[in-house]
Amino acid sequence: MGDHTDYNDGLVLPLAIDRDCLIAYRPTRNGRIRVQSSELVGTVDVAADGTTDPTTVEPRWGRFVAGAVAALANRGIHGRGLDAALSSTVPAGAGLSSSTALSVALVLALVDSLGANALPTVDAARTALDAEVRATGVPGGLMDQLASLLGREGCALLIDCRALTAAPIPIPSDLAVLVVHSGRTRTLADSEYALRRAACEAAARRIGVTALRDASLDRVRDDPIARHVVTENARVLETGIALRVGDRAVLTRLLLESHASLRDNYRVSTPELDHLVDALVGAGAFGARLTGAGFGGCVIALTDQADTARIAADATESYRRSTGLEPRAFSARAVDGAGPLTP
Repeated sequence: MGDHTDYNDGLVLPLAIDRDCLIAYRPTRNGRIRVQSSELVGTVDVAADGTTDPTTVEPRWGRFVAGAVAALANRGIHGRGLDAALSSTVPAGAGLSSSTALSVALVLALVDSLGANALPTVDAARTALDAEVRATGVPGGLMDQLASLLGREGCALLIDCRALTAAPIPIPSDLAVLVVHSGRTRTLADSEYALRRAACEAAARRIGVTALRDASLDRVRDDPIARHVVTENARVLETGIALRVGDRAVLTRLLLESHASLRDNYRVSTPELDHLVDALVGAGAFGARLTGAGFGGCVIALTDQADTARIAADATESYRRSTGLEPRAFSARAVDGAGPLTP
């Protein structure tokens, strides 16, 4: 919960899932950082001192490498030569933060390669966000980076994006998180994400608040974009309470209200995402909503652990028949956040 509230100093409720981006490296002495991917085509080769302009790098996924190196250099942390290999199981263009997974992994690996002390979590999150912005030009918020770094096994995270604090909220053991890809990918750089953020900033200026986090519902009732942010902040808090007590009826209402607001107020849903939400609820999910920035990608649903496989099968078959698209479903488990792997 909480999409599009993070860059409004708001409240979010994400979880780190059991998909990962792994990076292995060995030092070199040539002043270059070379990276190959087991899933993506091409070899990336950038200057270790951060002087390579990310926007010039090909293949395009290499812009995240150059962005991470440049973001660290901007903090006075200059890299060394490396040969690296990466592999990711986070679906790209799915609203599941694949870009963040890559950026966080790169930042952590590059710092680790220097033998330096690990960056404080908030600094690492900000550096990873800087890397993404340099790579894509999209002015994202900090939710995904904080979730990737602060994830807690079996828990969602109630994150205050102004105070930059996080509180774990256990997910009831009888609930499962089901993720279904709509079969339509999305690219934020080609979407209206930046326009939505600009509209939020304009609304905050118009009513005289620092950010929409500070707005009351009465002040934004006639502004759909701002109204989504204010009501979503409230839904985040309600969802945290409902998770703690295991109130499925309230969770159902909140997830569906959140999706409706993203669809009708923030206008970032698609007909495919709307249809998939309906198919999941019709198959017996306790609630469903789009996840991520929208414009395509995935829907998440809460289901009974014992009924997840049937719900996934029924919903995807219904969606496939109606749209001709090929959905992909999997269960997601909340896990600990990113960090170094030990042999």
